[in-house]
Amino acid sequence: MKLTVKDVMTAHVIAVRKGASFKEMTERLREHRISAFPVIDDGKVIGVVSEADLLTKEALDGGHAGMPGMISGILHRREQERAAGLTAGDLMTDPAVTVEPDDPVEHAARLMYARRVKRLPVTDAAGRLVGIIGRADVLAVYSRPDEEIRKEICDEVILNKFFTDPARFTVTVRDGIVTLKGRPETALLGHDIVSEVRHVQGVVAVRDRLSCPPPERPAKLGPLF
Repeated sequence: MKLTVKDVMTAHVIAVRKGASFKEMTERLREHRISAFPVIDDGKVIGVVSEADLLTKEALDGGHAGMPGMISGILHRREQERAAGLTAGDLMTDPAVTVEPDDPVEHAARLMYARRVKRLPVTDAAGRLVGIIGRADVLAVYSRPDEEIRKEICDEVILNKFFTDPARFTVTVRDGIVTLKGRPETALLGHDIVSEVRHVQGVVAVRDRLSCPPPERPAKLGPLF
């Protein structure tokens, strides 16, 4: 079975309420040796406070004293407002980017990459916090055993998805790197199998060693008269 967020997330989450003070947040970051935590209000996740958010206040509060005028001038208004904040609600990044427990791990990885964040709160259908997932957690898919990957490729991809006899192929997996050998019925089928194998969880790379038949050329039509 494919890993989902709930399989790799951390269920014990350090969170703060919307009214938590700046001092309380910095103390909890140091105490628990974490770099961010979700902000909750009435049990629901409304934002995330990170070290970067707290550093904004440290660096910019006080009217940007001593900062060059050009640098001060290009600061976003939201950052300036955040620098004056006193609570988690003031300093947090919102809205929070979240995932749900049954989401595929790949979905969480894509969100982290696209939003350039290191972790995502995990919420249930009502928006309540149930866990947190970080970059190291999503990389857990690459610890999947090679034999398990090979079996999925043979049974789920080649046989069940493409209705092709796996005996036509030699599938080897070593350290997550898949090597495919054999002769598919058509070049298109070979291309589709390789493409699908790339999306199997735990696959690091695919080496295409298939001996595909040349594509068929359309028959030439002779003169009509």
